[in-house]
Amino acid sequence: MKQSQYNDPSNTATSTLTFIKQAPIGYMLSAPIIYGMIIPLSFLDITLTLYQHICFRIYNIPLVKRSDYIVIDRHKLSYLNPIQKLNCVYCGYGNGLIALAREILARTEQFWCPIKHLKKSKGAHKRGQAFAEYGDAHQWEEKRIPIRQKWD
Repeated sequence: MKQSQYNDPSNTATSTLTFIKQAPIGYMLSAPIIYGMIIPLSFLDITLTLYQHICFRIYNIPLVKRSDYIVIDRHKLSYLNPIQKLNCVYCGYGNGLIALAREILARTEQFWCPIKHLKKSKGAHKRGQAFAEYGDAHQWEEKRIPIRQKWD
C-alpha cells in the first residue's frame, strides 16, 4: 500500500482528551513506569554506542549500523493522536535499541566466545549457528580464528 493510504486525513485520530478519558485507570497509573524506562534505555544506548565505537574498532569488528535497527516512522501516521504517536516512537526506539544491543553483543560473542551453549535458549541469535559445538575442543581451535573474520 502507498504511504498516502496510511495518512488518509479522513481517517481521523481519536482526540487526545477523549483518548485519555477512555483509558482504563490501570493504563494511566502504569504510564510513569512504562515511560520511566526511557532512563535505563537511554543509558544503555549511550553505553552501547561508546562500547562499539571503542572496542569494535580495536578488534576490527564491523560497527553495527544504528539505523538498521532503530526505525521511528509510525508517528507520521495522521490517524494516530499525539499520545499514540508518542507510544509508537517509544516502542520503535525501545525495540530497535534492544535489537541493536542484541547484534552488538552477538558480534562480541562471535569474536570472543564462539561456542554454542549446551542448553538451547529461546531467541538465540543467528550468529551462534556457526559457533563450535559445546565441549568440542578440536572444533573450537579449528573455528575460533576463522569465525572472527566472517561478519556477513
